[in-house]
Amino acid sequence: MTATVEPQVLDNALSVAGLTDYIQNCLEDDPRLRTVWVLGEVSSLKNHASGTFFNLSDPNDESCIACVAWKSQIAKLQAPPTVGETVLVGATVRVYRQRGYYQLIVWQVVPVGEGLQALRYRQLRRRLAAEGLFDVDRKRSIPVHPHTIAVVTSPQAAAWGDIQCTLQSRYPGLKVLLSPTLVQGDRAPESIVRAIDLVRRDGRAQVLVIARGGGSTEDLSAFDDERVVRSIATCPIPVVTGIGHERDESLADLAADCCVHTPTAAAERVVPELSAYQAEHLDRKRALLQAVSGRLDTARSTLEAVRQRLNRVRADRQIERERQSLRRLQQQLQRAVNDRLYQAQQQQQLLREKLAALDPQAVLKRGYAVVRSSRGEIVRSSADTRIGRVLTLQLKDGWLKVKVTKVSEENPL
Repeated sequence: MTATVEPQVLDNALSVAGLTDYIQNCLEDDPRLRTVWVLGEVSSLKNHASGTFFNLSDPNDESCIACVAWKSQIAKLQAPPTVGETVLVGATVRVYRQRGYYQLIVWQVVPVGEGLQALRYRQLRRRLAAEGLFDVDRKRSIPVHPHTIAVVTSPQAAAWGDIQCTLQSRYPGLKVLLSPTLVQGDRAPESIVRAIDLVRRDGRAQVLVIARGGGSTEDLSAFDDERVVRSIATCPIPVVTGIGHERDESLADLAADCCVHTPTAAAERVVPELSAYQAEHLDRKRALLQAVSGRLDTARSTLEAVRQRLNRVRADRQIERERQSLRRLQQQLQRAVNDRLYQAQQQQQLLREKLAALDPQAVLKRGYAVVRSSRGEIVRSSADTRIGRVLTLQLKDGWLKVKVTKVSEENPL
């Protein structure tokens, strides 16, 4: 249904350029805005070929104003603006027509001291570092081949599209879970913490990516929030952050297990490039085939050499040689057995002769006798008996009993 517009309303409508011109004339015609001095904290800064662009923030609330010091004016400044510093800015209020917002054209910058926001940031960083949340030894390694990755970012942000494209091109078929969150504004810290907690409770992901594209310091302030930092530090899943640009470093980056400069770099960090692994696999396959082929060639060469040797020596001749070798071994064994038998016989004869020499009967046959006492003990000395005792004499063919009538050391015959 088409709405009906009164002709009078249409006649009084302003064009975009007309409204912008009106606002610009109001600002430029106000004498109080031609030269203003504004006190604030430099919250973000970017140097460009045409000049220095920075934001001036009020530490007491969320108000912020864009400023630019043109290149021709920078050398005349008392001091260049520095992020985190409170400055007094001399400027003129102008309207930026292409974007439809007002900004300060700066012609002087007077440093006042460290800004409140910078002081709070520095104090929070020191306190969290003292608790060990940024220690290197507590950081975990990132899985080499994760099958499920969780991403905490805004579904409307370009970072989410960059991550999806990168993961799909590098590792097709990977399961990617999106835990949506706000990434800017007052509610962003609480939203990020909820998104991380959702991934924790789901339990499927092996690695968590927290990502956001570039922006001003104010845009990235959610990732310096203490709640976000503690949620990352206590997350049981390894965390990779890709927040902002190369020049940005948030407290969330310091607490993460791994931090890179952009969302695309974070996606590249958590998965390998499948094409590179495929190339490595092909290289290993070629090397394996070459190794197997080499071993087969060596085996074929050995087999051919054996075949040629067999062809040169007839089988029956080889068998006859083996038989001759066996006969030689049999003869050697027989000689060895005969030698051992002869040595044993000689040893036996020697022992027999020794036994014969020690045989008491042989001694008796030569005319000797064995003298024994009445108790059967052998009498070996004249001192072992006395006159009147009866002794028994053993001869070769009998026994005699005698009575001692005389004991002398000399022969009585």
